Amino acid sequence: MRHRKNKTKLNRTTAHKKALMRNLAKELIKHESISTTKEKAKELKKVFEPLVTLAKSDSLHARRLVLKELGLHNNSLTPKEARKAKAGDTSAYNIDRLILDKLFKELGPRYKERPGGYTRIVLGSKRVGDDAQTCFIECV
Repeated sequence: MRHRKNKTKLNRTTAHKKALMRNLAKELIKHESISTTKEKAKELKKVFEPLVTLAKSDSLHARRLVLKELGLHNNSLTPKEARKAKAGDTSAYNIDRLILDKLFKELGPRYKERPGGYTRIVLGSKRVGDDAQTCFIECV
């Protein structure tokens, strides 16, 4: 019986699947459109949409929940790096901080009035090597 087993295994261990979904979610936040297989895109949708819902309310608690879900490292800046960042130089930031800022400063306010459905899956062609159905998942 498959009671309460509503997630696809994707032929991976739990840790591998969790890492895969984290990386795909980070890339989707960063680029707003990525190409992947249909099965991975459907699972990514279940991970990404609650993150955007959290990003609608820019609170400390929401930020900590997103940090936990994505496994981000929001390292504190040294005073010298903080001065550079305040002046507009984002090279002091690590990529995790930029992803978090984009989620809370761009994507969250963009979907403030939208009740859900922040992503769209557009089917593409089949892959040559293994005949897997590819698609694009993008932010609406």
